[in-house]
Amino acid sequence: MKFYIYTLGCKVNAYESELMKEMLLQANYIWDEENPDIVIINTCSVTNIADQKSRKEVRHYRKLFPHAILVVAGCSTQNNESSYENLGIDILLGNQKKSEILNLILDYQKTKKPYTYINKERLLPFEDMQLKKFTTHTRAYVKIEDGCDNFCSYCVIPFTRGSIRSKDLDKVICEVKNLTDNNHQEIVLTGIHTGAYKDRENHDLTDLIREISKFPKLKRIRISSIEITELNDKFLEELKNNPKICNHLHIPLQAGSDEILKIMNRKYNLEYFTKKIEEIRKIRPDIAITTDVIVGHPYETEELFLKTLDTVKKLQFSKVHVFPYSRRDKTPASKMPNQVVKEEKARRSKALVKLSNELESNYLEKFVGEVLEVLTEHKKDYVIGLTSNYLKVKMPPDTPLNKLIKVKVLKKENDILIVKSL
Repeated sequence: MKFYIYTLGCKVNAYESELMKEMLLQANYIWDEENPDIVIINTCSVTNIADQKSRKEVRHYRKLFPHAILVVAGCSTQNNESSYENLGIDILLGNQKKSEILNLILDYQKTKKPYTYINKERLLPFEDMQLKKFTTHTRAYVKIEDGCDNFCSYCVIPFTRGSIRSKDLDKVICEVKNLTDNNHQEIVLTGIHTGAYKDRENHDLTDLIREISKFPKLKRIRISSIEITELNDKFLEELKNNPKICNHLHIPLQAGSDEILKIMNRKYNLEYFTKKIEEIRKIRPDIAITTDVIVGHPYETEELFLKTLDTVKKLQFSKVHVFPYSRRDKTPASKMPNQVVKEEKARRSKALVKLSNELESNYLEKFVGEVLEVLTEHKKDYVIGLTSNYLKVKMPPDTPLNKLIKVKVLKKENDILIVKSL
């Protein structure tokens, strides 16, 4: 039988979709986007727009392939089970049992009975998944953690992903070995709250990084995202001494004023955040530090938004991912007064995106004329590669893929560097 998987949302979803794909391929199912017998949609619920898009894709694929087995899973179904009723779904899952996808499909083929499994518990075991090869990227994602216990005021994810739990260190090591044996030179460690990694033997993220760094075939270790409060002395020492850790950290700020950070229930203030960023840059002066910022959270006045602009400018992020505040049921922020109107959120978002573009351009300009190492990736009309500090590089179409290549940066074109191989 033929199948296709459509993935929305984060790197964790991408990893879980990749696992489902690998399981089906190993069972002799065939990947076919044009005429699948099975369609799997892995949904996202991080914002209202993500929920809307998830439901839109379900309706689209049900209409496009009316006779296919339709499987829908992920955060949006976990969060909004009732909104997926009457959409013609054959197998409806939340965020558990994705690793059982093959058996669920086989059971449905026998019984033809619709199946739903959405576990509402927060205290859950880690659902072990072991991936051997990542097909959509040269870089391979490895999910090491699931769940979040932070309960930021705006965020629904603790309700959709459950409590923090982690993959055992020995299982991560085994998975990384398999991936590097299959020629993946860069591993991206990912989770819902990646920096909270701690297995049953009390190994933390730094312990894990040290262990997988021992594989000679592994050239780069990238962390998908990490909270500023998890950048402790032990981690910073490893950052200083371990050249395999990529020269890029994604550290969510979320707001640039202490007033809004407190309302958001974030676990730091600006002084703490700023000092940590300064420590990191003493260790690695040219490191790329990217961030997330939510614009228009309840109680964010124009004055407080201007503080955020000023903070972002002072911290000199290399890129800012801007999110207009999205009102999510179940969260404290959804019940707060002083909601910011849609038009104002749009105006503030536009201003912050403009600043982000300026900061990104300035950061890219610093590397014109420099020699960098690039891992080559996508092949279309030209080859795209990524540097350790997460800069996108454009190369000729005959450039070999999945290679670490030394290049000299010739110029910047928008958000891409034009280079020549050395």
